[in-house]
Amino acid sequence: MRRDIYWIPFKTILIKEFLRFIRIWPQTILPPAITMTLYFVIFGQLIGERIGKMDGFDYVDFIVPGLVLMAVITNSYANVVSSFYQAKFMHHVEEILISPVPNWIILAGYVSGGVARGMLVGIVVTVISMLFTDLSIHSYMIAIAVFFLTSVLFSLTGFINAVYANSFDDISIVPTFILTPLTYLGGVFYSIHLLPEFWQTVSLANPILYMVNAFRYGLLGVSDIHVGVAFAIIVAFIAALTAASLYLLRKGVGLKS
Repeated sequence: MRRDIYWIPFKTILIKEFLRFIRIWPQTILPPAITMTLYFVIFGQLIGERIGKMDGFDYVDFIVPGLVLMAVITNSYANVVSSFYQAKFMHHVEEILISPVPNWIILAGYVSGGVARGMLVGIVVTVISMLFTDLSIHSYMIAIAVFFLTSVLFSLTGFINAVYANSFDDISIVPTFILTPLTYLGGVFYSIHLLPEFWQTVSLANPILYMVNAFRYGLLGVSDIHVGVAFAIIVAFIAALTAASLYLLRKGVGLKS
């Protein structure tokens, strides 16, 4: 009986979140698929042929992990930030907050919705990548773990942004000025060994670098970062953002007037 108290509200939020983005799949699933196809064509095929090898792999093979993870990051984040802010804007988040549902269930429901969208888009992009390259996955366990953990991390990031957002403009600030630069500078298109020593050190402050390299190791077996260190940093960020999200819910920051 007690299990139902937790399971029913979690399932309700998750189903609502899933149906929300799947109903409008031409806006949520199709655009990233088309965008990543263009990346594969332009960077992988046209430019990649001139670049040649990167860390012993054809350039198109090298960028596949980063492009897949880029889609996961963007869509996990976008789903939660838009959904939870809309709940605030339409004032139906109050119905959830006054219900006898623990805060961790509310957070888990929204994050799971973001994970569902992020991983679904990531799978679609992975399938598209097979049209341009033949990948033999080095470690399924590592690849799937990074795939999932990255989606969780950026779903949490989207949740925190939604809590603090006061307008629809606010939910685009982080993707535009923080998320996009960090993604492009996170080793998606290059190995950090190509950078001068100073910029290699600076790059180590970018958390996305660890995710991209851990995922690249799972797919290709090469990484600029020790995989154990990468996992530790990803898990640490998830723990910190989970604690921050639960604190914001408990205090009602941005939710209670």
